[in-house]
Amino acid sequence: MAQAEIGVIGLAVMGANLALNIAEKGFPVAVYNRTAETTARFHANAGELAGRVTPCATLAEFVAAIRPPRPVIIMVKAGDPVDQQIALLRPLLSAGDIIIDAGNANFRDTIRRFAELDGSGLTFIGMGVSGGEEGARHGPSIMVGGAAQSYARVEKVLTAIAAKYRGEACSAWLGPGGAGHFVKTVHNGIEYADMQMIAEIYGLLRDGLGFGAKEIGSIFGCWNEGRLNSYLIEITAAVLAAGDARTGRPMVDVILDRAGQKGTGRWAVIEAQMMGVPATAIEAAVAARSLSAMKDEREGAEALYGANSLRLDAGDRTKFVGELELALLAGKVAAYAQGFAVMATASKEFSWNLPMATIARIWRAGCIIRSQFLDTIASAFQSPAQPANLLVAPQFVTLMKEAHGPLRHVVSRSTLAGAPVPALAAALAYFDSYRQGRGTANLIQAQRDFFGAHGFEREGEPGTFHGPWGNPPSA
Repeated sequence: MAQAEIGVIGLAVMGANLALNIAEKGFPVAVYNRTAETTARFHANAGELAGRVTPCATLAEFVAAIRPPRPVIIMVKAGDPVDQQIALLRPLLSAGDIIIDAGNANFRDTIRRFAELDGSGLTFIGMGVSGGEEGARHGPSIMVGGAAQSYARVEKVLTAIAAKYRGEACSAWLGPGGAGHFVKTVHNGIEYADMQMIAEIYGLLRDGLGFGAKEIGSIFGCWNEGRLNSYLIEITAAVLAAGDARTGRPMVDVILDRAGQKGTGRWAVIEAQMMGVPATAIEAAVAARSLSAMKDEREGAEALYGANSLRLDAGDRTKFVGELELALLAGKVAAYAQGFAVMATASKEFSWNLPMATIARIWRAGCIIRSQFLDTIASAFQSPAQPANLLVAPQFVTLMKEAHGPLRHVVSRSTLAGAPVPALAAALAYFDSYRQGRGTANLIQAQRDFFGAHGFEREGEPGTFHGPWGNPPSA
């Protein structure tokens, strides 16, 4: 067998599917798993692709099976397991070989690993992969960070295995160091916000209008035919249409309302806060998942205060469903605007020069947040006048002028009824704050100067000033 073009370590769901994807695209691939039985079983089940798969019982055998300079994809649990795997690989690799961490790594760990390998002769890539099990097998969105020459060695493989949007591969080199993993982190933050807003709309349809799961699924299915067309809307319709074989009830109705999270959403929020970039819809979504985990406490509080209830007249239904569609669209725009604003700030802070239009393009297929208006986002960032924020891009100004009224109505009716819509409300507050030319931070600055002599700026005058807080105004 010819030497493998690339190697994959870790044959759990994601690693196994990525290896099969590589083999299916015509590239010989070497595979290794810490448990030899897993490697043998993977090869035995590879079917017609087994001829392009080299199963290796040891790391030394694995390294020898790959054509130099050797690209090695690590698909193990993020954190210490990655560091342990790198430590085991280093003595076996040669100068120019490339270690590729394709897990959900914290980009700061990726930056550290670059530094630790500096001077060793080895190179490193931090690669964000989105699309889940299906994407890994048939075409994910791939976000690469590292040295451009390292990407050049693996570009042919990654372009081949990536999802395609109208023939264009959803894979790109985005910048040095931790750029790829940072972009993947923000992607996941937007994903959290998007999913939370969809869940909030589902709750209003279920509890406010009394619709059943099947009826709500039909509504989402219709929305997927219009401007809300996206993977998450599509699968929401599919999820709501599914039945539970054991009870005969809608599957969604027997699932406990306690959401899990793996940490990437929290990382997105933490980094946004550290850089001073408001990402309030993402923050609200992360907090909502944390609150959902407090199931016993929530049930106890409901017993004390009574259940929330949203009551709508039957005559309102058609109109309100239309408002819900526009409200969700407006909320999604705000969440994407926040995510891209976080990436723009990080790009400057870490000198990455992130290509925003390219990021939007490689998210159009394969990834979880793929949606119709990513084309519009790419177009906005390709214009000569780069928007400071997507909310001021002409394409989105037109959309938000139409949609922010319904968002306001949905949030206000929900709030009056006690129906929680934290992400939609955060998106509305962000929009209103962003478009308010004169806000209320002047009072905050006055307070800060009063108790801490922090100083403030005067309108139209340079410099820092302090207030005469004991003197009444003369006018």
